Amino acid sequence: MPTFEGAPHEARQMAESFGEDAERYDRTRPAYPDAMVERIVAACPGPEVLDVGCGTGIEARQFRSAGCRVLGVEPDPRMAAFARGSGIEVEVATFEAWHPAGRTFDAVVAGTAWHWVDPVAGAVKAAEVLRPGGRLAAFWHVFEPPPALAGALAEVYRRVIPGFPPQESGPPKTALDGYRPLLARAADGIREAGAFGEPEEWRFDWQRFYTRDEWLDQLPTSGILTRLPPDALSEILAEAGAAIDAIGGGFTMAYVTVVVTAARL
Repeated sequence: MPTFEGAPHEARQMAESFGEDAERYDRTRPAYPDAMVERIVAACPGPEVLDVGCGTGIEARQFRSAGCRVLGVEPDPRMAAFARGSGIEVEVATFEAWHPAGRTFDAVVAGTAWHWVDPVAGAVKAAEVLRPGGRLAAFWHVFEPPPALAGALAEVYRRVIPGFPPQESGPPKTALDGYRPLLARAADGIREAGAFGEPEEWRFDWQRFYTRDEWLDQLPTSGILTRLPPDALSEILAEAGAAIDAIGGGFTMAYVTVVVTAARL
């Protein structure tokens, strides 16, 4: 179960590790709810979208399909190259170092990426490139596996990954509890920027069924696993596979997609 302590934006090695298998990342990571995309688009003054940490272009393609013109900013050249392959324009840089060259946008969005951005510097930069009334929207998937699978994963993570879990107080009660520090940092950064209205939190609940093979294909794209030695990753995948077999060879994952958002004053 993910937890977010400390300052994730300083963990640059992990932040830029996902491009090691960009095709797998794009193939297995879930898209965002259409209702979320539609709500963000409806709350913006126009169709010009800047996608921060656009990765392989998952949400960029969704916003493009909703009628937006999307420019991506992505620090990993491998991820950027993959996104360009689907027709997304991408510039390679961290958001903090990226030069807008006078361009402005109606929305700055970030799909499962804003925690890799300094929350205050990022909000200040977003305010600089947003038109009046433009919207900053950072969003994350929060997933809650069935208890038997969650317990098996937590046990093998503790055994295989040094220092897991990172917090001394024990694991969070729910997956959303684990994301609360991250969501609070995003909202506090927006407030400190001093250029936005009060941040809001939107949530979208949904489910997805995974077969054993589908989940084991996605699992190595998790940030905590991308830099593990092959033998450690193999051990985690083997135990995860056994846990899924024990509950029938597949399971329904409960998702909440959470948006932290505010409008530019």
